[in-house]
Amino acid sequence: MLNSNYLWIAIMCVATLVIMLMIMPGLIDYLHKIKFGQTEREEGLASHKKKNGTPTMGGLAFIIVPTLVYIVCSFFTPFKLDMNAGIILLAFVGYGVVGFIDDYIIVVQKNNEGLKPKYKYLLQSILAVVFFLLYCRNSTTNIWIPLFDVTIDLKWFYFILVYFMFTAETNAVNLTDGLDGLCAGQMVIALIPFAIFAFIQGLDNVACLILIVIFALLGYLKFNKHPAKIFMGDTGSLALGGFIAAVAMVLKQEILLILIGFVFVAEVCSVIIQVTYYKKTHKRIFKMAPLHHHFEMCGWSEEKVVSRFRLVGVILAVLGLVLGVM
Repeated sequence: MLNSNYLWIAIMCVATLVIMLMIMPGLIDYLHKIKFGQTEREEGLASHKKKNGTPTMGGLAFIIVPTLVYIVCSFFTPFKLDMNAGIILLAFVGYGVVGFIDDYIIVVQKNNEGLKPKYKYLLQSILAVVFFLLYCRNSTTNIWIPLFDVTIDLKWFYFILVYFMFTAETNAVNLTDGLDGLCAGQMVIALIPFAIFAFIQGLDNVACLILIVIFALLGYLKFNKHPAKIFMGDTGSLALGGFIAAVAMVLKQEILLILIGFVFVAEVCSVIIQVTYYKKTHKRIFKMAPLHHHFEMCGWSEEKVVSRFRLVGVILAVLGLVLGVM
């Protein structure tokens, strides 16, 4: 039975990758045709101005394809759409919808303001509450502390943790999506330890879902690597943030999410630090935030920033995996 599960996972992953590689060129052409292109910020880097007009909303592909593959295959494979998989998919699609609304406004109005921050945050918050209520109907409010191997029941404080996980992670992933291949590549690296955790916990359906999303991202990366032919937009980045937050919650690896996804954490912290410090002193700590732009301003090429961030991501993922299986 175990070998059969692995075979089905391999088939679903390959199918997802092949579908992505087949549909992406057509999606890029269609987005070009309807002029759904990126609009770079006026205050952004000069080197990024050439990206104006590059199709965005590419996240639609790596949301829809793995979601449909999993749901369709759930009817005839061992991987059923249970509560755990359902919550993860709802977070994936739900936050993707919020991102789509934001992208649509940006594309139609041809500016980068998009959905007003207060409305975006409100929608993110509502989804976080919904997922907390759904999850706690069939699970505990315990968290596991790695290294010390201690389990603590947070009771209603668990809601604060989950709320912060979803709202912070979606915004952190969103801010990381600023260079060709950066966000998708980091997400692939970060999701691998969680797939292993799922297998160890016997949650093969969750592991399967994580893996097909990874393969969808690999298909997307072929077209998003430098120079990118398409961007994921907020549609993709918010969806990925919701996805990894839901995965961490379901697998009870909330603490390790911080370590494994620390590249995302560093990106959002750089923005918070920059804005807070500037308001108080009218000076900047970083040459530009988020953090990846700081390194570009220091003279690093886009490819160098992405490769160095990926190296850090791999180190953190390995460290998180080791702590998670100790």
